[in-house]
Amino acid sequence: MMETNQAIAALTALGHATRLAIFRLLVEAGPEGRMAGEIAEALVVPGATLSFHLKELVLAGLIDSESRGRNVCYRANFEAMNALVAYLTHNCCAGSADESCPPGAAAACAC
Repeated sequence: MMETNQAIAALTALGHATRLAIFRLLVEAGPEGRMAGEIAEALVVPGATLSFHLKELVLAGLIDSESRGRNVCYRANFEAMNALVAYLTHNCCAGSADESCPPGAAAACAC
């Protein structure tokens, strides 16, 4: 279960347009992830700026990195993403599973 401070760190990291775009791009890429250069090209973000934002997402535990020679591959941390969703929806609708709850509100992504 995610702690409040972890949720705050994750939400703070995602509270910036560039970092949110990076995270969404990596979620879309799935477990394969994307190389830093591919991310920079897809989002039209300069390398130094991208490095800063990637570091913030890594520190928040939302993405992981893997060195591949001189390049770095980044991928979304789906466990952390699911934990954040679970934290945000914990006790949704006071635990009742009736039709007034948003569809799938208490379920996390199955990735």
